[in-house]
Amino acid sequence: MTSPYLLQHAQNPVDWWPWCPEAFEEARRRDVPVLISIGYSSCHWCHVMARESFEDLAVAAQLNSDFVAVKVDREERPDVDAVYMTATQAMTGQGGWPMTVFATPDGVPFFCGTYFAKDDFGRLMTSVTSAWRDQRADVVAQGAAVVQAIGGAQLVGGPTAPISAELLDAAAAGLAGEQDDTYGGFGGAPKFPPHMNLLFLLRQHERTGSAESLEIVRHAAEQMARGGIYDQLAGGFARYAVDARWVVPHFEKMLYDNALLLRAYTQVWRLTGDTLARRIADETAAFLVRDLGTPQGGLASALDADTDGVEGLTYAWTPDQLTEALGAADGAWAADLFRVTADGTFEHGRSVLVLARDIDEADPALVERWQDVRRRLLAVRAQRPQPARDDKVVASWNGLAITALAEYGVLTADRAILDAAVALAGVLADRHLVDGRLRRVSRDGVVGDPAGVLEDHGCVAEAFLAVYQVTAEPRWLDLAKQLLDVALDRFPSGKGGFYDTADDAEELLTRPADATDNATPSGTSAICAALVGYAALSGETSYREAADAALATLGPLISGHPRFAGYAAAVAEAALAGPYEIAVATTDPADPLVAAVYRHAPGGSVIVTGEPDRAGVPLLAGRPLREGAATAYVCRGFVCEHPVTTAAELAGRFTRTGKRV
Repeated sequence: MTSPYLLQHAQNPVDWWPWCPEAFEEARRRDVPVLISIGYSSCHWCHVMARESFEDLAVAAQLNSDFVAVKVDREERPDVDAVYMTATQAMTGQGGWPMTVFATPDGVPFFCGTYFAKDDFGRLMTSVTSAWRDQRADVVAQGAAVVQAIGGAQLVGGPTAPISAELLDAAAAGLAGEQDDTYGGFGGAPKFPPHMNLLFLLRQHERTGSAESLEIVRHAAEQMARGGIYDQLAGGFARYAVDARWVVPHFEKMLYDNALLLRAYTQVWRLTGDTLARRIADETAAFLVRDLGTPQGGLASALDADTDGVEGLTYAWTPDQLTEALGAADGAWAADLFRVTADGTFEHGRSVLVLARDIDEADPALVERWQDVRRRLLAVRAQRPQPARDDKVVASWNGLAITALAEYGVLTADRAILDAAVALAGVLADRHLVDGRLRRVSRDGVVGDPAGVLEDHGCVAEAFLAVYQVTAEPRWLDLAKQLLDVALDRFPSGKGGFYDTADDAEELLTRPADATDNATPSGTSAICAALVGYAALSGETSYREAADAALATLGPLISGHPRFAGYAAAVAEAALAGPYEIAVATTDPADPLVAAVYRHAPGGSVIVTGEPDRAGVPLLAGRPLREGAATAYVCRGFVCEHPVTTAAELAGRFTRTGKRV
């Protein structure tokens, strides 16, 4: 089994069925409703509902008697989750996990909710059973109305708006208007890291020179890095903060958040030279490889929010615990630096570590003391119970990580991280591609049954293109094309946009098509990123035409709701810029011109370096060395400027406003 979440519930007294046709056939045979319970392994409130209800013998007996119970891992089956999340939002105005859906034996939802306390859940089951027995016609009619509503919500092919500078600048202005000027980020509690919006604003800054866009990013990045949402000892970001000040996290650490934040912090450092941003990028890259790497290759999905059923048990501290770990003097110093007080910032007088002041550029002796304290505290923390790890490998999330690690590795010249990115790409290519089709998950080296959805194809194709750019190995370009061809053949809506599932995937109540960027890029945003990149790297213009048509379907979302279109807007910035196509012909990969290209090229550029006319690398075709020196060719739309051989000449090819590292 590839789902740790389902394994967590295997010993429940509830007779859980996996998502399968046989479960619904059993409900028809018994003439009972279906309970569809959707969650994921690192979800705190999923654990709470499991302890309160699903592990309770009386609750389980009622559930087994009156329903067929189906457990779904939302990370393994995002298509099923999308359909019932839309239904839950339509019925309640909100959504979340655990998701609790009562449905007919045909899978039609007629009552939806999220977490229910034990007594409430028991009463709810009784009410649903009574309604199913005595008011069947009303129940079925309500379900039909819900299906109609979610079908409308999933329609594709609505209004379009071509991408333009004006549209993207208006989106940036909209984000500026929603910024939290004090604590950074957007909106109030709970506050999620706005990684994709940061990537967009950085690219918008590079195009326009907007100091405001850069400052929004810099401020959010600093506040998050110094807050409790960031693990001040081991690195890595939590999923979100429960407060607006980034102090108290929801402790689960997700692969996708850290991958996207690695890209953001790497780019902040590239553009500003900020020491804090570089440290956070270094530590986040190390966290991904060290703490999420699996023995069989690939990166695990998440670290749990709870430890032994207690949220934050591993991470929170009291002043006495600091003193016990460090001694009186260093304990008091650490309590001041990390804002650990007797009252605490979390439950039971415990505090989540935050960084109370800027220390990255402090006196070297102070920095050394800080790093020594971090190491000693981390050693003590390692003796505590540790959160569980969801070790399934999700294709799209690993794709996001590969792209981030490749960008970080090439910009920092970190060979080990680059090698890790290439190795991870090999895992996806060799394990997740089965008979020419992409599978979504694997675990313990065994690939699962669920087919890849659109976001898997887009994120993995973009990852293969990132690896192609740092290796110049044609295999990766060919694999990206293979995935894009499947996406263009199996997922299109016929109106420029895309569905999230293939035309030969399992038929659900509706065919999901969510264009919004939420925790991860939407499938459409991800596939657009890969289409734009592939077209620029290969010269095959049909892929760019497909990208432009799909981006136009995202235009109204970018202009009207930019907070939920961050990746779409970032891709649109790259498309608007060309993107830049940069080839560096060189016989020496360590030539300074290569590093200068990566340092100066705008975000979203495609870059290939290697020997002139290297086979299978279109951008290097007909790119000779000039007078035996490394030579950079800077092009847009396959129209190239005069080649350059020095970093100073190269810098002049781009409009720049930020400090260079």
